[in-house]
Amino acid sequence: MLLFIGSGCSLTRRLKGNESLVRKITIKGIDDELAEAAVLYVDKEQQPNNVINLQFYYLFSKNGKRDIGEAPAILDSNLVEFSRVQIERFLQNKGYLKAKVTDTIKIKKKKAELIFSAVEGPLFRIRKLQDSIADKKVQDLYRVNRPRFSHVQPGGRFDTDSLAYDRDEFYLIMKRNGYYDFYRQYINFQYDSTFKSSVVDIKMIIDNPAGKSSHPIYTINNTLVTVSKSNGRTPGKADTVQVDPQFRYVDYSGKFKPHSVTDYIFQKKGQIYNIDQQTLTTSRLSELNVFRNVPNPTYTKLPDSTNRLDTKIDITPLKQFSDRVEGEFLFAGGRFGYNLGNTFTDRNVFKNAAILQIKTNWSILFDNSNNSITQAAIQNQDLRLGASLIYPRIIAPFNFPLPGKYGVPHTTFSTNYQWFYQKGLVSRESFINSISYDFFETGRKLHTITPIDIEFSKGTIDPAAQALLLKNNLFAYSQLIGRTIFSAGSQYTFQYNAIELNSYKNFTYFRGSLDVGGNTLSLLSNVLNTKRDADNRRTILGYPFAQYAKTEIDLRVYKSLGGERQFIFRLNPGIGIPYGNSDDGHWIFEKEFYAGGANDMRAWLPRTLGPGQFNRATAYNSDSLRTRLKYLDQFGEIKIIANAEYRYKLMDDFFGSKLKGAVFIDAGNVWRLHKQPDQPNSEFRLDNILQSTAIGIGTGLRFDLAFFVFRLDAAFKFKDPQFTGSDSWVLINHFNELFKSGTFKANYKATNSGDTYNFMQLNFGIGMPF
Repeated sequence: MLLFIGSGCSLTRRLKGNESLVRKITIKGIDDELAEAAVLYVDKEQQPNNVINLQFYYLFSKNGKRDIGEAPAILDSNLVEFSRVQIERFLQNKGYLKAKVTDTIKIKKKKAELIFSAVEGPLFRIRKLQDSIADKKVQDLYRVNRPRFSHVQPGGRFDTDSLAYDRDEFYLIMKRNGYYDFYRQYINFQYDSTFKSSVVDIKMIIDNPAGKSSHPIYTINNTLVTVSKSNGRTPGKADTVQVDPQFRYVDYSGKFKPHSVTDYIFQKKGQIYNIDQQTLTTSRLSELNVFRNVPNPTYTKLPDSTNRLDTKIDITPLKQFSDRVEGEFLFAGGRFGYNLGNTFTDRNVFKNAAILQIKTNWSILFDNSNNSITQAAIQNQDLRLGASLIYPRIIAPFNFPLPGKYGVPHTTFSTNYQWFYQKGLVSRESFINSISYDFFETGRKLHTITPIDIEFSKGTIDPAAQALLLKNNLFAYSQLIGRTIFSAGSQYTFQYNAIELNSYKNFTYFRGSLDVGGNTLSLLSNVLNTKRDADNRRTILGYPFAQYAKTEIDLRVYKSLGGERQFIFRLNPGIGIPYGNSDDGHWIFEKEFYAGGANDMRAWLPRTLGPGQFNRATAYNSDSLRTRLKYLDQFGEIKIIANAEYRYKLMDDFFGSKLKGAVFIDAGNVWRLHKQPDQPNSEFRLDNILQSTAIGIGTGLRFDLAFFVFRLDAAFKFKDPQFTGSDSWVLINHFNELFKSGTFKANYKATNSGDTYNFMQLNFGIGMPF
């Protein structure tokens, strides 16, 4: 027996006269395998309401907005009868040919329960399977392929869904083998049931076209490609080129070279018609991200008896220039910040569908705490400027075949500049230049290779801060943030199943990256015997270089819970190991890991967690030092973050968006690779991993507008590893101070240079956290 219970709230008081609200569905007599699916055959208007959707409907319908929320499921006996018939047919289609379903309605205090009782009867199974196919070639094709695709087997359940599946699968096989004129209607099933024995004999019949003795096989002939203007019109004179014996290219926009399109047309002259090649062509042309509309090609049969097809492909380009603005907002007590980004895109550089992107990103963190340095001021800024030129092909000094079967490959030339400023401490500049290649091994496996990545970083420490660092013997930290260093390395990234990220299926997503730098420079410096600096490190062109290996993994398991409900578990570990010319631990500051922010440990601001059990109150003996180093002294070479999130739908229409909710728990931290004299308890140790792990919990709303998602999360610190023992369970121990001040917050403020302790962190952003 299956129960489906909806709202039982006092909203029934809004009903009129003899109206009743459907609040419960009970289905009896159906085996567990089919019971859950049977509920879906109850008419939508008789499904119990979600209480929140119903509340919103009543709230907004007062003002005439009846498209917000969910209208009440008012009992309708006609729809109940319709639902009974649908459930009965569903059972019969699943092999219970003698199934009968009755319905009962129970009403109490205007709340209706629908009870559907089934008598399934015997399950009918397939006794014999035959085929009757007039065309010998089609018959051979069917018999060779049937064992691979068929869900209909002797001894199996009689199931009309399986028959429909077989029909669709063989239709596609025909379409892949030149049968352009083949339709599903040519395939029919005859079945004869023996009620006493509960068995069914099935015969599949494929007829020939009327007036023909066989199904014709077609081949591809000439192809006409027409590119309109971005408004879809084709006025005036067009650029017309006969590319080769197959392709004639007509461009009314005057903006695309022929090969930028024809390279991704996979239907070649003389080959048999193949619907997969047609789909591949439209998919790859769409993935170039320069065309707005790429419909399926149209075909014209030649008037002779050669069974050839002329192909016509009509393409509408996107507007060449676009601009997109993105942003995030973070708030926690007296500290708040925002992250603004702008991306300008030119979609057709050099007329070959290459894309130029110019990105600007500006992050600012304000701190209105009571300390003398940062009061009511900008605490830090991060400005990033970047330009990328992306070609939809592999550009290399050697011939590389176009691997477009599973996705469009790219070559990306990029240059980036970053300026980071921490008030009263340091200003850092970084320049990064790289060449990357990405290509699909399969539809699910994406490889990205960056053979050349050159980085140059320079830090300038505030003189007063430098004197304070040296006074407190923080030489290593001074060198890390203030040194000038560069590196040349290579990177590799592998992604699996990114294609499923917007689905509600059960799947696993994986992203792994490896970044190795300085090895070539080390070999070169040793061969040339280059000079060493004051710290005995080899130099190139007068500057020391970093030598390191860094890897990071993003593993996610997505579990569908039915409908638009989903559970996601994410594990995100990483480690960076400086060695060789950086064996003293002094490598590129920007390569360090940080925790906190809108996408990992959401209860903490970025750069405010860890490393390990590091406690800023006890680590420094100076308020000035503690304040100057804030947001820059909490990093590590090791990161382990785990997230668990349950996502669900609240309502289908909330002011034009689909409203969804989430509850989540985040756990993790960053750690130093080795013990640090100036950061006690910050190193990674297996015997201390649980004590040094932070935990945050929270809930959020997602406003899904189809083309992007607005996200608002409220996260709460549950376990804070900067405190030891049972004191780390801050939300349990100090719940009474969640939204007000008390002894705990007062003591924290007194020992942390005026900083306030905030249990709650608000994150507002665009897109999902992961």
